[in-house]
Amino acid sequence: MIDKFKYITASEEDKEWGLYLNVVGIADIEKDTDYPPAGHPSGYTFDWSEGRILHEYQVNYITEGFGIFENKHGSFRVAPGTIIILFPGEWHRYRPLHKTGWKEHYIGFDGPLADTLLKPDFFIKECPIIKVAFRKELHDLFFMIFDNAFSEKAGYQQICTGLIITYIGQIISIIKNREFEGKDIEKKIQQACLILRDNLESNIDAQKLAGELNTGYSYFRTMFKKYTGMSPVQYHLQLRIKKAEEMLLLTKKPVKVIAYELGFQSIYYFSRLFKTKTGKSPSDFRILV
Repeated sequence: MIDKFKYITASEEDKEWGLYLNVVGIADIEKDTDYPPAGHPSGYTFDWSEGRILHEYQVNYITEGFGIFENKHGSFRVAPGTIIILFPGEWHRYRPLHKTGWKEHYIGFDGPLADTLLKPDFFIKECPIIKVAFRKELHDLFFMIFDNAFSEKAGYQQICTGLIITYIGQIISIIKNREFEGKDIEKKIQQACLILRDNLESNIDAQKLAGELNTGYSYFRTMFKKYTGMSPVQYHLQLRIKKAEEMLLLTKKPVKVIAYELGFQSIYYFSRLFKTKTGKSPSDFRILV
């Protein structure tokens, strides 16, 4: 049985970073082996009959074997390619099946940024099981965190937490793309994005755009927002504001001219919208940036 782990004491400087690593470990649990392995601190180890409550977030990637995960909401089957998300303050317990064992890769971390990374939009406390299959990118990222933590070179916490953000981002990407795999709507959304990028000088009728792509507007808008995080209109508007920022910085064109060239018929509307999106008026943006 392989059981290699490292528990880390985060400094105040590490905590001020907003995200800090507490533990990283890998365990290859052979079949007919007691679980969890001995040697872990009291705040982490647990007995199956009692379970445990952590005071941090953990992500545990099971790449081999089968098992079971339970929380107060139910019991869930764990198969190869399963990610278990553990939330602070949530009772849980899990273990591999005796007849198979399993291979686990876990990362424990905390900090205010963790609350944002693992917000309920993508991760559900009631059912914290995510099936992702074997993903080389997740495997490689884990071992980059693992190796940096064990090397303990100066600044390793910041490197590890940066990698954790990427790790969580990869999981979110897998979740988001799952709904589009094998569907024609993905190509239509990508085509729509190109059309919107090529038409920054005018307003776009999103319903007409959906019709040109032979897609019902309601479905198109819903799937577009899931894909990009914004509605088609907001996506296009954000592109126009970004183009306005570029023009303010790289040209000497008056604000009024920039507004009209980007299809805003009123300089007052453009200025108000620009300030809402950027926090600065067009004139202040040109001076301060």
